[in-house]
Amino acid sequence: MIQVLPVEGLPQIGEGDDLAALIAGAAELEDGDVVVVAQKAVSKAEGRVLQLDSIDPSAAAREIAAADGRDARQVQAVLDEAVRIVRRRRGLVIAETRHGFVCASAGVDASNAPAPGQIVLLPVDPDASAAALRDRLRELTGRAVGVLVTDSFGRAWRQGTTDVAIGAAGVPVLRDLTGVRDPTGYELHATVIAVADEIAGAAELVMGKTSGIPAVIVRGLELEGDGTARELVMPAERDLFR
Repeated sequence: MIQVLPVEGLPQIGEGDDLAALIAGAAELEDGDVVVVAQKAVSKAEGRVLQLDSIDPSAAAREIAAADGRDARQVQAVLDEAVRIVRRRRGLVIAETRHGFVCASAGVDASNAPAPGQIVLLPVDPDASAAALRDRLRELTGRAVGVLVTDSFGRAWRQGTTDVAIGAAGVPVLRDLTGVRDPTGYELHATVIAVADEIAGAAELVMGKTSGIPAVIVRGLELEGDGTARELVMPAERDLFR
């Protein structure tokens, strides 16, 4: 039986906080658990928070912001975090980040920031963040767990957002079923399941966006393997829409 368990009672996360220690102090972990942590909590602990007043927007940022009344300083942060602008419609920017993620505003967000006038950026290396959390949790609890760092992404051709894995450690992120036969005997030729994203989506049902639950334990999956979220990024040579 799969269980999705909230880690309740965590305080507001601030720069320098030992996030793993906070989680370990609030939950009883078991070997094989997958600890899913919201990107905002990781970013705050790692100091990936900017004061809007510290940003001097460029002419390009001012032009984009003026299209629909956005804050030019926040637009400038988006441009700074982006390596490629994929699409833009008025003030909405879909960008590729240095991690290879294609998402709205290059992952820059003002929601759930520590204070008004601040924005939160993605971690510099979410896979490294997940690995560090996993190592620290093992040090503190003796348990061998997987860790996912997750964030909400929109999807082309689909309404709404869902959480996906942007960092992973101790978890297989993809399950390749190529060569497996279905119940009728048909051999699968190109079926690869995004396991980490499925776990992230399930965890978000418990986390929510306004419930103040930045971490969840997913138990009972019996996963084997170890991957990184970078494996989930579509290689450029296979991107039919690039």
